[in-house]
Amino acid sequence: MAEATASSDALDIAELGERARHLRIERGLTLSELARRAGVSRSMLSSIERGEKVASVLVVDRIATALGTSIARLVADERGEPVIVLRRDAQDVVVDPSGWERRILSPVLPGVEFELMRTTLEPRVDAGAFAPHGPGTREYVAVEQGTLRLVLAGERFELAAGDAIFFDGDRSHGFANPLDEPCVYYLAMELGSRGLREHRAVSMRPGVR
Repeated sequence: MAEATASSDALDIAELGERARHLRIERGLTLSELARRAGVSRSMLSSIERGEKVASVLVVDRIATALGTSIARLVADERGEPVIVLRRDAQDVVVDPSGWERRILSPVLPGVEFELMRTTLEPRVDAGAFAPHGPGTREYVAVEQGTLRLVLAGERFELAAGDAIFFDGDRSHGFANPLDEPCVYYLAMELGSRGLREHRAVSMRPGVR
């Protein structure tokens, strides 16, 4: 499976793996349980946790979703200052080899599961279908440049520059650029509290490694 690269500016894959492992243990999940929830193999998840590789952005997103969190929390430390400036050269950027880039524009805050990102899809690139997030998740998309084809649980929407859309995030959602020019869009995601409570409820289970 193709591997994502990262900069941040530059995302450290060992740190990503360690954060994924920490969140898994915090939530009381075994390696096999998280692999099953994320729909990835146990061996791949183990390799990611050990910092040996980062799979495609879709796979990393599946792991984050199974943990009840966002990719942002897997790639950055929590910050608690009342004002946080994220300079461009300090932002986390994940680049998928299929031809698209996700730039994370929001800090990771204690007790908050929110992510703001700027995504660039090269011409004729299909970013694939993302798994449903937990109940109560809300997503907002605004297209800055080009045309975005958004597929929500099988229903297709064509969005031009200047268009915006809201949708419940507890359904599959796919993003593609159908034209011969780059597409740039912003996506804000607020994870549902119900899913977070369910994940926290298992965190007291003993014997997780």
